[in-house]
This record gives sequence, C-alpha cells and structure tokens, in this order.
Amino acid sequence: MQEAFQRRRRNALTGISVLLLLSFLLAACGGGSSTSSTSTSSSSSSSSGGNTSSGGVVNLTFWSWVPNLDKSIALFNKTHPNIHVSWNSVPSGANGTYAKMFTAIKAGNAPDLGQVEYQFLPTFEATGGLTDLSQYGASSLKDQFVPWTWNQVTQGSAIYAIPEDSGPMAMYYRADLFQKYNIPVPKTWDDYAAAAQKLHQADPNVYITDFPPKEAGQFIGYIWQAGGRWFNINGQSWQVNINDTASKKVTDFWQGLLDKKLVTTDPDFSQGWYNDLQTGRNATWISAVWGANTIMSNAAQTSGKWKVAPMPQWSSSNSVAGNWGGSTTVVFKDSKHPKEAAEFASWLNTNTDSVNGMVTGAQIYPALQSALNGSSDAATQKFYSGQDISQVFKDASNQVDVKFQWGPTMSDVFTSVGDQFSDAVAGKQTLSAALDKVQNDTVQGMKKQGFSVNS
Repeated sequence: MQEAFQRRRRNALTGISVLLLLSFLLAACGGGSSTSSTSTSSSSSSSSGGNTSSGGVVNLTFWSWVPNLDKSIALFNKTHPNIHVSWNSVPSGANGTYAKMFTAIKAGNAPDLGQVEYQFLPTFEATGGLTDLSQYGASSLKDQFVPWTWNQVTQGSAIYAIPEDSGPMAMYYRADLFQKYNIPVPKTWDDYAAAAQKLHQADPNVYITDFPPKEAGQFIGYIWQAGGRWFNINGQSWQVNINDTASKKVTDFWQGLLDKKLVTTDPDFSQGWYNDLQTGRNATWISAVWGANTIMSNAAQTSGKWKVAPMPQWSSSNSVAGNWGGSTTVVFKDSKHPKEAAEFASWLNTNTDSVNGMVTGAQIYPALQSALNGSSDAATQKFYSGQDISQVFKDASNQVDVKFQWGPTMSDVFTSVGDQFSDAVAGKQTLSAALDKVQNDTVQGMKKQGFSVNS
C-alpha cells in the first residue's frame, strides 16, 4: 500500500481517454449517490451527494487514495457531530480514480469530495465539475499554505480546491562516491555536467543519474525550475508554449548528457532501476521529498552513503526548486451539502492533528506552512549520513515558482512526452525535436476537444 502510494505521488500517469473527456465536455454535469465505499465508521454510511439523516446529520462521501486516512476522518466525525464523512479508499492513477470521477459526475452519482492532483485540476475546472470554495470562506486560508500551492488551486477569485501535499525537489546523491573521487557536490547544472564526466571517467560503471524517457513528471519538474511556462490563460483562450526557450534549454542540457552517454535511460521504479540505487551505478537522483522513502525502502544496504542537496541551479545566484507531485481536496459541483463539504476539506488540511496524522500515517509532505517545521526522524537521519534533510525540502518548498500553470489535457501531454522522448533516447530524434512534436500534439489535441488555443 505505502509503495503504491509513493508511486502515485510521483505522477507516473497513464491516460484518461480523450473520448471520455470530450463526451464529458459536451454533456451536462450531475450529482447523486456513490458506489460502494469503505466507511470510517460503523454507523450508517452515506450515499454520495450528501444526504441528511433523520437525526439532522449531514452525510458526506470522500474518495481518496491516501492510506490510513481513517484516523483523521474519525477525529473530524467526533468533533463535528452534525457532519459524518465516509471515506472511500479508491485506486490511484488516471485510468482508475479520475476516469471513474468523470464518469460519475456525468452520470450524476459523484461523491461530495475527492482527491485530485494539481496537474488535473484544470481538467476538472474545464468540465465545470468543481465547486468554487471562495463562497464558503476558503480565501481566509490562503496565508496558511505554501504560496505556490495556493496559486495552483485558484483561478482569479475562484478557489477550486484546498492544497494537501506537495513534492518539492532536491538532489539525492551518493556522498561516498563524490568523496571517493574527490568531486565537489554540484551547485549549478554546469557543475552537474562536469561531475557526470568525472564520475564516468573515474569508473565507467558509474553514471551521474538515470534519464527515464517516460517519466514526464520528473522532467516537468526540471522545466518548472528553469522557468518554462507550458500553459497560460489569456482571456478565454489557452496559451501553449511547451517548446519555449527555457524548456529548450533543459532539453539541450539532457541531450548533451545523452550524447556523451553519461546517463542511463532505464525505466524508473523498475527492478533494474532499484538495483542501480543499491549498487551505486547511479550516483544521484533529482527527485521530490517523497523520494527519501523510496531510496530507504529499496536500497536499504546503502544506509549512511546518501545525502541531500538543493537542485543544481541554472545560475549560481539563484535558489529555485522544481516540484514533482502533490494533490488537493476538491468539492464536486453537485454535492447537496457543499458548505459542509468545504468545511471538511478545509479542516482536513489545516487541523494540526489531522495533518500530522497524514504525515505519520501516509508520509505526505504537507502544503500547510506550519507543518513544515519538524525535523526528520531518527531513522531517516541515520540513513542520510546523519543529515536532517527536512530543512533542504522546507527551503525547496518555498523556492518553487508560483507562476507555473498546468493545462487542461495533462494526461495527453504526459503520454506525448513519454512517446516522443522514448524515440529521442532511441536515437530517432533529439529531445528538442521531441518537444516540438509534443507542442504540436498538444495544440491539435486541445483544439479537437473544443478548447480555444493560442500558440
């Protein structure tokens, strides 16, 4: 369960059917009752849409894949006797939960609340499937969250979700290997390329990192840090700039490492990739905060050999991080009790006991500012050479650019990136040319789905 949750948070997405989304865009949205659920209470479980029992209790249903959520929900139910939330533990991933959410909204039997990753919020917004929470006082929560996460859930004055967790990025590195070969820890991307060359010259079996061609989530994290802006809203139209100057800078950098054969290109989160973490074949992994547990769980024998440093910078005078992962709590449009649902969404992600419960029970990295002040636990510090890595990620969380915007068809974008980059890694084209094709695929796909697009 926990490993599956970690994999969900890295956003290894598979596609939502274009036909499903298009049919939704052309259909009216509805609300109603949910499918079978796993309730957090033995008392009467609710049907979705939020029914009211004869005792005046509002019943709400929440679809989420976060493990061990029952403790937070039980606490809410205990402290809010007039509201009862039932938790449906649903599968993660676009082909699982999201496809079911779109189908349920169209059919009129969506839950009251749901878990939605940041990159899919614009898709739900485009379908009109979400409640604007500003009318229920959500704007008062703004200053409690990391700034970039709040920007992700708003459009103008509208607030479409409450931030839950995030995935600020940093560089995990094999401190023993850098020390062995007397290589400074890279502070810039130029340093990183130089380290790649020196490591591979010192030991031809060692590579600076892996470049998995189908891992669009990680690559977009690089773009985010570099200042790439793949999507923007211009009036009533979408502006698409997937092959902008900043993004081409990133592709050219990685093309250089590929051309010199200084990186591996294995699928990440595969057995071979885990083995490379164990053996030191890959000396770094630029990943999100949740990656700490991935390494600890799958390369246990390397305890004491790793450390964490900020992401390499494009300029030595900068301190900018990317983000890879994170999700929110939404209220679906036709909940019969949106006020109570909004109250739960806000409480879940701001109540200290609730958030701490999700941190310990699901190992989320919270978007709530006040929850970022803790230290790494003793086991984590021991694994990472005695380092308290929490400060690195706290700093990174506040260095993620607030202006980054996801588009409304991200599942299709992720698929296109994976397909085109796979061809690039196979030598059929460059990463730069691949990005041009992703730009074209995205613009044409959005137009076919009825979006107004400028590019």
